[in-house]
Amino acid sequence: MSKSPQKIHRIIFIILTTLVILSCSLPGASETAPDVVADEPDEEMVTESDTSTLVTSLADVKSAVIQIESQGSFVDPEFGEYSGAGRGSGFIIDSSGLALTNNHVVTGAALLKVWVGGDTSKSYNAQIMAVSECSDLALIDIEGDGFAYLGWYPDPIQVGLEVYAAGFPLGDPEYTLTKGIVSKEKASGESSWASVNQVIEHDATINPGNSGGPLVSTDGQVVGVNYASYAAASQYFAIGRDTTLPIIDQFKSGENVDTVGINGIAVVSDDETLSGIWVSSVKSGSPADEAGLEAGDLITSLEKLPLAADGSMSSYCDIIRTQGDENTLAMEVLRYPTQELLEGQLNGRALIVVGSSPVVNDPPPPDDGGETLPDLGDDYMEVPGYTHPLVMFVPKTWNEVESYDWENTWELGGGKTIDFIAAELAAAPSLDDFFDLTGPGVDFAASKNWGDIGGYIQLLDGTEHWYIDDCERDFRDDYLDEVYEGKYDYWICEYVDVVLLAVRPIADPTAFLALIEVALVSEEDFDALEQIWATFDVINPLP
Repeated sequence: MSKSPQKIHRIIFIILTTLVILSCSLPGASETAPDVVADEPDEEMVTESDTSTLVTSLADVKSAVIQIESQGSFVDPEFGEYSGAGRGSGFIIDSSGLALTNNHVVTGAALLKVWVGGDTSKSYNAQIMAVSECSDLALIDIEGDGFAYLGWYPDPIQVGLEVYAAGFPLGDPEYTLTKGIVSKEKASGESSWASVNQVIEHDATINPGNSGGPLVSTDGQVVGVNYASYAAASQYFAIGRDTTLPIIDQFKSGENVDTVGINGIAVVSDDETLSGIWVSSVKSGSPADEAGLEAGDLITSLEKLPLAADGSMSSYCDIIRTQGDENTLAMEVLRYPTQELLEGQLNGRALIVVGSSPVVNDPPPPDDGGETLPDLGDDYMEVPGYTHPLVMFVPKTWNEVESYDWENTWELGGGKTIDFIAAELAAAPSLDDFFDLTGPGVDFAASKNWGDIGGYIQLLDGTEHWYIDDCERDFRDDYLDEVYEGKYDYWICEYVDVVLLAVRPIADPTAFLALIEVALVSEEDFDALEQIWATFDVINPLP
C-alpha cells in the first residue's frame, strides 16, 4: 500500500483508524501583532473570586490541561466513511470551565468527553461554544465550575524565550511536559487544514494528540496553542497569543470566526488537475449544512475562484475573510459518491445538481490526512519500482542507484547471532560519499528475518555501532503513519546529519522490519527526507 506525503504533523490522534493528521510547510511571515496585556483575567469571563484558581507556576499547569475525545462520523478521502474517536488536548482559560483547543480536534463531533489534569477517574461532557476553521481554534464549555485555569504571557514573545509544551500526546492519558525555546517569533500558518495569521516556531517536542494543548512560559502562562509539528527537523508550531486573544474575544460573544461549519482539508490530485476543500464532516445547522453540503463533498470553488491549488487552505480562507462568513458565497461542489457536480450558495440558494463529473478515480488524498508537500514538479523519480520488493521517490540528482539482496549475520550479543537476508535499495548523488557519511543519500532495507532480533526498538538499538564512533545521537522519537509504526534516531556527524528510521507494518507487525537511512547535508535534503518518508513501501514479496 502506497502512502501519501508527510511533512509537518498535524497533531490529533485518531484512535480507531490509527490515522495521524498532518500539516504542510509553513513558509512566510505574519501580520504585525497588536499590543496586548494578557496576564489579567478578563472581567467578562472571570469573577473576582475566581482568581484563586489561576495557575501561577509551571508545576500547576497540569491541573488546567485537558484531554478531549471527539466521537462522531467522518468521511476521509483515503479511508472513506468511519465512526471513531479522536483525541487531542486543550486547556482551561476560565474557572467556569471555558477551555480552548483546536478546531480540528472538535468540529463535526457528535459527543465530546473531557478529562481534566490527567485524572482518568472522572470524565466531563463539554459543549462547543464557537470555532474558527481558518485559525484552527475552538472554545468549549466543560460542565461544572471551580476549575484551575491558565493566564496569558504578558511580555513580548521573543526568540530564545524558554517554553514548555503541555498535553496528552498519542491518545495516552499520561500528561507530558517538554521543554524548548522559541526559535522563530512569527512564522506563517498556511497549512492544508488552516490559514493562521501568525504561528510561533519552537523546539519543545510535540506529537499527535498534543493538538490544542498550551505552549507555556516558565511561570505557566500561555504563549500559544500547539497545533503542528515537523519532527524530522525538530520544528514545532503554536498559534500565537496575539492571534488567539482577539479571536477569543469574538468567541465570548458567541460568534464563530471565519467559519462555514465544516471540518475540512485541502486536497490536490496527483496530476494537479483537481483540487479543493474536502469536507470530512458538517456541523448541524451551520451555513454548510443549510446549503446541503455533505461529508465526502469536495468544494472546488467559492465565488468562482478555484480552491487549494497549492495544497493549502489559503485561498479558501482569504475568500471567507474578504467576503465574510455570514454573507452569500457562490459555491461549486463535486460529490464523489455520485460523481455529481453541484452549484449553490453558502447563506443563500441550496445546492442543486447541474451535471456529472468525468472523474472516475478515487478522491485525491489529503496528503496523509492533512499534510502538503512542497511542489516538487519533475525533480523526483521513482526507484526502482516494478518487480523489486522496495520502492520510494528520490531526487533525480540522486542518480547513482543500487538494488540487491543483502545477506549477512546480525550479532545479538552474548555470542548469539542470526543470519538474515534483506532486500536493499540505495540512491545518492555519489554512493561512495553517502556510505562514507560525507554526502547525502538514502538506503532502504527490509527483511522477514529481522523479527528474530526483536521489534523495531531492538533493531534500532542494534545499529548504534554504525555511528557511535563518529557521530552523536541528538534524539530518538516516535514514528507513525497510516501504514507503518516505529521509531527513528537523529545522528549528528562531522559532514552529515543522519536520520535512521526503523518500522514495521501496522496491519501485520510480524511480517517484516525495515530500516530507512537518510543522510542530510543541505536544506534541500530535508525535502528529500519528506518525500522518502512519504513514499517508501514494500510492494512485492521479500527474499
